[in-house]
Amino acid sequence: MRDEAIDLCGQVDFTRTDAMPLLERDAQFRFACAGCGNCCRGREDIVLSGYDLWRIAARLRLPPQIVARGYCRSSIGRVSHLPVLRLAPVKENRNNCPFLTENHCAIHEAEPLVCALYPLAQEISRAGEVHYFLQPTGCGGQVIEARVQDYLARYDVPAREAIDVRWAQTCMALEDTVERLEEVLSPVLVRRMQAKLWQALYFGYDYAQDYLPQLEANLQTLDTELRKLTEYQKKRNNSSK
Repeated sequence: MRDEAIDLCGQVDFTRTDAMPLLERDAQFRFACAGCGNCCRGREDIVLSGYDLWRIAARLRLPPQIVARGYCRSSIGRVSHLPVLRLAPVKENRNNCPFLTENHCAIHEAEPLVCALYPLAQEISRAGEVHYFLQPTGCGGQVIEARVQDYLARYDVPAREAIDVRWAQTCMALEDTVERLEEVLSPVLVRRMQAKLWQALYFGYDYAQDYLPQLEANLQTLDTELRKLTEYQKKRNNSSK
């Protein structure tokens, strides 16, 4: 799957339809699962948040940037214009997820949110409202019935919701900021801006320290750095007059 087809929300051309209504927390849903692990095969759209990467880094006891280099594919989103990190399937192993071992996840305790939720998916509004919906699946096997809030609790999703909301709102705000800056910064400074975004959102973290305080500190640093780039560009523009 080409990089331009993937952005922070997954596949760019995906649209939730009326066949995938938002579910109340106490709603029941059904899906079939054969336990075959096929949902971990041939997937090129497992997008990671910064928190996902931090959790995997902590599980592997490796710096986030090393994890990203070894197990992920990076790009700049065509729609968001922000850094996008996704798990890189292993082509030599039938495009399986790099963490799939004998139908089981080797990092199950730190699996990405996309994987923990499946077949549910998460939708977060600019206002911070969190909703879930059932994705269509092509699996057969045992029919499983569950209540949304019970299914989420099973994978400890509620415990991370506040972080997921902070991440989503951060990215939505940065989309607006980056779009504005790309119109005024030179190509060289745009690349510097992108490097600072990668550092603030994904790489500038110690897996041994709590994630959220590091995110907040990184965002403060990022704000300062983006202001510096803007001022530098203004000075360049004035000097060329």
